[in-house]
Amino acid sequence: MAASGEEPRSSSPGRAGPGPGPEPPLPADTAQLDTGEDFEVLEEEEEEEEQDLSEPPPLEDVGRPPAPRPPEQGRGGEAAEDPQEWLDVLGSGLLRKRTLVPGQGVDTRPRKGQEVTIRLKATLEDGSVVEENPALTFTLGDCDVLQALDLCVQLLEMGETALIVSDAKYGYGAQGRSPNVPPNATLTLEVELLAARDAPDLELLSGKEKTELANRKRERGNFFYQQADYVLAINSYDIALKIISSSSKVDFSPEEEAELLEVKVKCLNNLAASQLKLDHYEAALKSCNLVLEHQPGNIKALFRKGKVLAQQGEYREAIPILKAALKLEPSNKTIHAELSKLVKKHADQKNVETEMYRKMLGNPSATGAPGKCKDKLPWSIPWKWLFGATAIALGGVALSVVIAARN
Repeated sequence: MAASGEEPRSSSPGRAGPGPGPEPPLPADTAQLDTGEDFEVLEEEEEEEEQDLSEPPPLEDVGRPPAPRPPEQGRGGEAAEDPQEWLDVLGSGLLRKRTLVPGQGVDTRPRKGQEVTIRLKATLEDGSVVEENPALTFTLGDCDVLQALDLCVQLLEMGETALIVSDAKYGYGAQGRSPNVPPNATLTLEVELLAARDAPDLELLSGKEKTELANRKRERGNFFYQQADYVLAINSYDIALKIISSSSKVDFSPEEEAELLEVKVKCLNNLAASQLKLDHYEAALKSCNLVLEHQPGNIKALFRKGKVLAQQGEYREAIPILKAALKLEPSNKTIHAELSKLVKKHADQKNVETEMYRKMLGNPSATGAPGKCKDKLPWSIPWKWLFGATAIALGGVALSVVIAARN
């Protein structure tokens, strides 16, 4: 989640971009879309070689390196600092902070939701610098940068310079960042808090500014999706959607409205993909339906809606939706495969239901009762029932005669 040493993709110099520099490489076993289980998982501007990200390794299943230790020597080869000066931020030993230069007091600490500007220098355990930014700006608490920064910068006082040692879990994770951050890398961050101010009023943003801000949050969500952190991905997509849906005191041109709608559709599609990964089927279905309200022919939304319904066992409803998606893109092998699988499951489901109805009606299948008379009609009544019914009827007639005689 960190900022990269490259120029941020924002119109404002020094502002945090949508991701931590170059996107990390996809897992080695990631298959191409036409052979994978999912269909265009992430919305991207260039879709010539889209990847299937359906099975990235869950972060919690990846081995972690030992808890990072504070540097044994201070800067300039000085003696090691007192370990008590290190603040164990989370109580787990995975994220530690030590003040190098004191700040201006606790009252000057930034608040979540504010825009902060920091000076950042990130190094690996071997001392190699992987990132340096003299004025990185981001929204505190929105997961725009490394979690280590999001968690620790709110503990900094204005003007304070601190050293932060972070486990890979709060850095670049199990995948690292190509080309200079290896997987599971412990990071040492030198951070100075330069400024903190309230975030801009969304109602006063122009259409272009709103689109750029929402896109940064969306692309941040894409980064988390590739890291298999679907909860944080959902958080970023939700923030982007709130930005798009916020009221405005500025008039937008038709072109700006169209751009905002396009970003909204991308966020909703990616939100549905993340929700599907977490088995949040009702939420994913709602996201797909919102896309289809704006774009009834959106293939990604149709595919995911069909897949959600299939996961819920609603094969009868899922099949025509996937057929509609296939009609829009007949050459898509992923839709073909999913549709074939559902048709077979639906046929098996119908066979099971038919057999169940036969048993309920007292007419099990011929294979289940080979010794029974084949000429027996499905509506025939067993002779014991007939005998019992006749006896009851005769008893009723006799009782009526006795009562009539007494009267």
